[in-house]
Amino acid sequence: MSQPATPPATMRWNYDERGFLTLIDQTLLPGEFKEIECRTVEEVWEAIKKLRVRGAPAIGCAAAYGVIIGLQTLPGDATREEFDTHLKVVTGYLAESRPTAVNLFWALDRINATAAENAALSPTEMHRRLLEEAKAIEVEDREMCAAIGRNGASLLKEGMGVLTHCNAGGLATAGDGTALAIMFAAAAEGKQIHVYADETRPLLQGARLTTWELQQRGVPVTLICDNMAGWVMKEGRVQAVITGADRIAANGDSANKIGTYSVAHLAKAHGIPFYVAAPSSTFDLTLKSGEDIPIEQRASEEITNGFGKATAPEGTHVYNPAFDVAPAELITAIITEKGIIQPVTEEVVRAHLQN
Repeated sequence: MSQPATPPATMRWNYDERGFLTLIDQTLLPGEFKEIECRTVEEVWEAIKKLRVRGAPAIGCAAAYGVIIGLQTLPGDATREEFDTHLKVVTGYLAESRPTAVNLFWALDRINATAAENAALSPTEMHRRLLEEAKAIEVEDREMCAAIGRNGASLLKEGMGVLTHCNAGGLATAGDGTALAIMFAAAAEGKQIHVYADETRPLLQGARLTTWELQQRGVPVTLICDNMAGWVMKEGRVQAVITGADRIAANGDSANKIGTYSVAHLAKAHGIPFYVAAPSSTFDLTLKSGEDIPIEQRASEEITNGFGKATAPEGTHVYNPAFDVAPAELITAIITEKGIIQPVTEEVVRAHLQN
């Protein structure tokens, strides 16, 4: 299938509570645009685990719809007690797909809370009610993206070079993204900015996805290797860094795609502001600092046999953490749908989220 003229929605729910979820298979971009249909909870789990859908907000939305699909296997004469038991099994199963992105657990907790608050509904009524909640999560995510874009665009000035790492655009959310939403909003205001996109080893989300999105939207973008970021900063090409986040601790420590830690230190060394863009649902106030954030370890083949080609000798020992944590002291500000957190301290974070 040929690529669309403009990026379509990352996900789309089809029909009623007996329907299914359509996703863009992001593992195939940019070479091939293909949508997949998830008709079982196992297919949703696999799509999340294998990064066919990725990005913390998008994972949360997909998981919420995955619950609706998982509940379809209940017999029509199931009791409410059987419904609640099965709901816990389905949400528990989906929670095992990826450990770092907190939006996954936030969305599943919200679905479980909705069920608990509506104990008087029958299984059929409850199934419909949970679909309404899943759709609400998706709608709120789109609105969140737009608000982050508006709030962050003020930080970008005419002629700026902006570095980003990994993909925090529309493909990572139900809307325009988090970090990229700011760039889209700035461009829509008429500001001439130029984006530098790290390729983002080992799965090249920056090269495959971020450049694809920016090109689709007409925002100037230059692709660089991850290890070029420091030199590009030294050359004066970059005046701001903006990344997304998958989980943010109470003190502002922010987990994002592996390599973000290095970029944050490089920005500090060159006197360049380092911004994190994320919705309030990405904060995990139960964690005191980034030391407590679980870091997903992924398969060695992603490094030794990236995209099906051997690039290391057989039997090579591999360490492959999918995320790292940018310390709060290196973060100039965190941009959320509520506004801008600055300075990034636990006191300011908690006050911001209570508004």
